[in-house]
Amino acid sequence: MFDLDNTLHDASHAIFPLISANMNIYIARVLGAGGTAATQAEVDVARLGYWKRYGATLLGMIRHHDVAAADFLRETHDLADLRQMIRSERGLGRLLRRLPGRKILLTNAPTRYSTDVVRHLGLGSHFAHHVAIENMHVHGRLRPKPSKLMLRRLLRKHGCAARDAVLVEDTLANLRSAKQLGVRTVWVTQYLKMSDPIGQAPLPRMLKQPAYVDVKVKSVLQLLRRLQSLR
Repeated sequence: MFDLDNTLHDASHAIFPLISANMNIYIARVLGAGGTAATQAEVDVARLGYWKRYGATLLGMIRHHDVAAADFLRETHDLADLRQMIRSERGLGRLLRRLPGRKILLTNAPTRYSTDVVRHLGLGSHFAHHVAIENMHVHGRLRPKPSKLMLRRLLRKHGCAARDAVLVEDTLANLRSAKQLGVRTVWVTQYLKMSDPIGQAPLPRMLKQPAYVDVKVKSVLQLLRRLQSLR
């Protein structure tokens, strides 16, 4: 299972800053009163608080402000020049072709955006399944990564035991949840710039490998030579 943003391409370069700006505008409008938008400080508190509590700002906006997920995702991922913003390494297709097993794209991004990114990267044919955030409902509730309930149901749906699955990700919270289910974990670090969603907490200079990470790589292109560590 492969994450998309900051795993298969450099979303931090241009895409995430624009999504973050769109998100700030949206949240400021929702939190505002009397036609006046909320302040940036108020937006930052909400974004960071919901991210820490739920693992995704969107869930907090849904639960506390009656935001419609489709509306939030559409506005925040409105990226007119997406193709020009994508940065990635060469050889991703060859890598995915050579790696054993079925490949599933598992992303908290919306379907339209993630489909467009995968198309621009030329990787669509390498994934047996594409699971975007709209597909992550369990018992009628949206449960994106790092939901263990969602991941457990996904594995069951595809007839895969946790011990036979690998999650390749940049986000540690998602890897921690996967490891708690018995999934093997790969942490991709090269595109990481900040450790919070509002861009205020820079990463430490040395990224230590947590115990729940089986393999730490700078680039997904290093996966082939690290396969033995996942067996």
